[in-house]
Amino acid sequence: MTKIGIIGSGDLGQLIAYHAVHSCSMQVAGFFDDYKESGQIVNGIPVIGKLADVRRAHEKGIFDVCMLGVGYKHMDERERIFEELHAFLPFGKVIHPSCIIDNSVLIGEGAFLLPGCVLDKGVKLGKNVLLNTACVIAHDTEVADHSFLSPAVKIAGFTKVGRKCVIGISTTIIDNIRVADEVRTGGGTVVIKNIEQAGLYVGNPARFVK
Repeated sequence: MTKIGIIGSGDLGQLIAYHAVHSCSMQVAGFFDDYKESGQIVNGIPVIGKLADVRRAHEKGIFDVCMLGVGYKHMDERERIFEELHAFLPFGKVIHPSCIIDNSVLIGEGAFLLPGCVLDKGVKLGKNVLLNTACVIAHDTEVADHSFLSPAVKIAGFTKVGRKCVIGISTTIIDNIRVADEVRTGGGTVVIKNIEQAGLYVGNPARFVK
């Protein structure tokens, strides 16, 4: 049974822990959290150290792989912590068994896929990518490192979503689109042409807000 250490014991960390145990037959060794005391129990799982303790804990065999539970409100921190730790620690993958994933799909380390996602032929997910419930990604589309897709996002074929993007709930992106790094979309946004500048986009069709 794979043992995982989860960095961050907030909402996302707890969600990762739940699905790791109940959906993926993993064991959670504990949380690492700079804002909680060691020994504190969060939903039945102990906090076993701070961020600075992660490497030592892995060397001691306390966990096999780690996952990052830093949410979409802290995208720079998601990237920074992952890249720092990835240099010397293995990251796992937590993929709900209800997901439909073609054999040709490539999924990077640290990925978290929630129930009901569908990934077609040739899809590529980068490192530390999160797909929330019922995302659909069509053939030959790529989602780059550290991006975060909200529930019911639909992305058509031959599309590329950049790094550290936050794609809002029920966003639709048509085929052959390029989305720049660090783009955010509001709920229900419809993207019908390339987005070349970082920022927030909303509406149908998508328009730049800030």
